[in-house]
Amino acid sequence: MSNAKRYELKGKVLTVEKDKHLVTVSHEEIKDLMDAMTMPFTVRDEWVFGQAAPGDQITATLVVDGTESWLENVVIIKSNAEPGVKGSPGAMGANTGDEVPDFALVNQNDQPIRTGQYKGKALLLTFIYTRCPIPEYCTLMSNNFSQVDQELRKQPELYEKTRLLSISIDPDYDTPAVLRSYGASHTGRFGDETFSHWAFATGTKEQVKEVAQFFGLQYYPEKDQIVHGLRTAIIAPNGRVHKVYRGNEWKPEEVLKDMEIVSQY
Repeated sequence: MSNAKRYELKGKVLTVEKDKHLVTVSHEEIKDLMDAMTMPFTVRDEWVFGQAAPGDQITATLVVDGTESWLENVVIIKSNAEPGVKGSPGAMGANTGDEVPDFALVNQNDQPIRTGQYKGKALLLTFIYTRCPIPEYCTLMSNNFSQVDQELRKQPELYEKTRLLSISIDPDYDTPAVLRSYGASHTGRFGDETFSHWAFATGTKEQVKEVAQFFGLQYYPEKDQIVHGLRTAIIAPNGRVHKVYRGNEWKPEEVLKDMEIVSQY
């Protein structure tokens, strides 16, 4: 039996991405869920993508069911598209073979780290923020990383050749202490977690932005939340980009296969 919760949503359409089944909405406060902000939402009804356009008003029911969320009962009220509306995050960024700069960050132990220190290992890297309210975004990324980490533990040789790194795009809130608690909740080791295999990092706003821009991740603050895209990457032991996953459709088993391949470099 589904334990899905439903919330009424009202706002303005900013972007429509038919290929991804996403509509980005600047919405009013959603009672008992989140403040007014801008977020991309999954829409399953195909007809919406033939009618919705930037600037239209939208009302819908937001369904949150475990790790999934989507809009249903959508009503579109047409209006003229507004020039200059802020688009949803998205840029191509780094490509396979690009050398990753030696970015400076701070880990969950409040210790300085650099991306260059991961040379010699296959590094799986992603971007999250701990307060993200949409289950298909940061929560899914961290859950996927948790699965990858657990599977790698079953293969000691491969485990030693790999590392994971989650970088927060919310340095104001996601302090090292917050990331340490968040990280331990996903690794499941709590008191005895050393974060030697899967680390969580933050930095100054400028430092985090620099890393994000290299991988093509765009984000911006909206009310008390952050509107953002998704980027996950595998960096080869030689410090070059092996593969970039854009969006949330990648699966842990797919990444595990790629990590096994690149760890042989």
